[in-house]
Amino acid sequence: QVQLVESGGGLVQAGGSLRLSCAASGSIFSTNAMGWYRQAPGKQRELVAANTSGGTTNYADSVKGRFTISRDNAKNTVYLQMNSLKPEDTAVYYCNAKVISINRREYDHWGQGTQVTVSS
Repeated sequence: QVQLVESGGGLVQAGGSLRLSCAASGSIFSTNAMGWYRQAPGKQRELVAANTSGGTTNYADSVKGRFTISRDNAKNTVYLQMNSLKPEDTAVYYCNAKVISINRREYDHWGQGTQVTVSS
């Protein structure tokens, strides 16, 4: 059993910053890619940022230069530093992790989501 626990969401004014954290725990051998997605009301879930176990990162064009993804492999934790937030960043943010379980098989896991609201 693997759990992803997210924290760090909240309400912030435009131009402000937030830092999201997501920690994976349970029957984990290792983690491959970890990333963040978001879903705004009435819209499809979209990739915000992702980080492979080798350190390769990719970002949605809308957040490049403002958001930074990082991870601590020893803690199976991924972070998303969000700066210069805009009202259009308002969404529920979900953590995703490709986890190698102790049976050496990869499974796709999602966090419960954390609300980020940016006021204008």
